[in-house]
Amino acid sequence: MAEGARAASEDARTAAPAHALRVPEGIHCAQDYEALAPRFLDAPIHAYLAGGSGRERTLAANSRAFEALGIHPRVLRDARAGHTRLTLLGREFAHPVLLAPVAFQALAHPQAEQATARGAAASDTCLVASTLSSCSLEAIATEAGPERWFQLYLQPRREDTLELVRRAEAAGYGALVVTLDAPVQAPSLRALRAGFRLPDSLQPANLAAHPPAPPLPAAARGASRIFQGIMAQAPGWRDLPWLLGQTRLPVLAKGVLHPCDAKVLKRAGVAGLVVSNHGGRALDGAPASLDALPAIRQAVGDDYPLLLDGGIRAGDDVFKAIALGADAVMIGRLQVYALAAAGALGVAHLIRLLREELELCMVLAGCPTLADIGEASIHRWPRPALVDHQEHHAS
Repeated sequence: MAEGARAASEDARTAAPAHALRVPEGIHCAQDYEALAPRFLDAPIHAYLAGGSGRERTLAANSRAFEALGIHPRVLRDARAGHTRLTLLGREFAHPVLLAPVAFQALAHPQAEQATARGAAASDTCLVASTLSSCSLEAIATEAGPERWFQLYLQPRREDTLELVRRAEAAGYGALVVTLDAPVQAPSLRALRAGFRLPDSLQPANLAAHPPAPPLPAAARGASRIFQGIMAQAPGWRDLPWLLGQTRLPVLAKGVLHPCDAKVLKRAGVAGLVVSNHGGRALDGAPASLDALPAIRQAVGDDYPLLLDGGIRAGDDVFKAIALGADAVMIGRLQVYALAAAGALGVAHLIRLLREELELCMVLAGCPTLADIGEASIHRWPRPALVDHQEHHAS
């Protein structure tokens, strides 16, 4: 085990569950953390974390998109100088796996995002801290490594948004990731049916000092609770130039699936995009992030920063995302499963597994660096033959 991971384990001892002091038996690959998650999470919490919105069609599509692709092996390639380093937003990263913003991590572990941040620091990983984190962004920053970003939800009042921006700047976050694809929270039927309810005691630490949100407009007779209610406080295109004018930090836009939106955001001055369907938790029926990626890469050009999240469970998934146009990826559910299973140690171990799985894939595909990975490395499995219904009925 890496020395950094051992250090993360030692740091996690205070107030950590006994199971969080060691990697559980049965973890042989990154995806094993998903398989074992029900052992460490109460059933309603697991339903909330694992589930998607609606009938979970987009959640399933994220996984199917990766399964539909293979990778061409190559032989006799010299990989002795291989590495996974990349430059993103002018900074060098050791590898292309970032930890996505995941809210309310106290549901998974008592040390919540602070344990995740220690695991990130031990594994040279950039952590993207959520606006809706259980711990304050300042507390997370004290545990995270030098590369850390802050995910921002635009607040109904601009002064509240600006307060979050200033705090992130002061705490040394290197970029803002503004989430744009969830102005309305789509319900998770799986979580509802499991009886999940967010505990009243679990409130976003970053918003604790904010005054209560302004009340929604009183609904006139016949008015929609969504159109004239919730959406009355939703952010719009007018808010983006304002945000860009308030900070010197690079701002990335998260939740982009349409190439037209990608072009507009790039022209507006956004520093990069996260191709994402919110992990299948926003619009059910949206395309898989991986399926949307090639058209967005074509729309923004080769040199524009693109990240992807949604459906990644293994190092070869990271390889496939890079081959189709991503510069880096974000890991959401897997990090929370690892956190629940083994705290900071689990997070660091998960990243190590993903990195080694990626490196193994790169070597066997003849790609010693990330720059060598391209669409030529990808094999598309033949689709199952469709039955000719006329022939079928005639037989």
